[in-house]
Amino acid sequence: MPQVSMTVNGKAASIAVEARTLLVEYLRDHMRLTGTHVGCDTTQCGACTVHIDGKAVKSCTILAVQCEGAKVTTIEGLAQGDKLHPMQESFKEHHGLQCGFCTPGMVMAGIDIRRRHPNASEETVRHELEGNICRCTGYHNIVKAIMHAKM
Repeated sequence: MPQVSMTVNGKAASIAVEARTLLVEYLRDHMRLTGTHVGCDTTQCGACTVHIDGKAVKSCTILAVQCEGAKVTTIEGLAQGDKLHPMQESFKEHHGLQCGFCTPGMVMAGIDIRRRHPNASEETVRHELEGNICRCTGYHNIVKAIMHAKM
């Protein structure tokens, strides 16, 4: 089994895994970072979105070995102690979550959207979120949270 080394949430990680191990499995099963959710295994829902070298990626669509040497950030790596990341704070403030299952992926996608489109319009945010599914809400508060995050 290959030894796969990467930096996850600022900490070095090096784990021997099967070559076919998905990044989401590496994070959840081997690192016990369960904030990254598995919703579909087919890149449809976005619940498994993480950042790889600063870009949002669905972790169910990439092998862990492809992340050798990468910097990976999960939802657990956003807050600084008790201080939430501005996007997490905005989701809380604007009620951008309901059951919470999609929330980690939505937050990670939202950060990436705002990184690429700092002054994104509602239309842009809605278009960019097309790869993230929430089965509980009508997306209104999710979009509002992404647009109003103080980043």
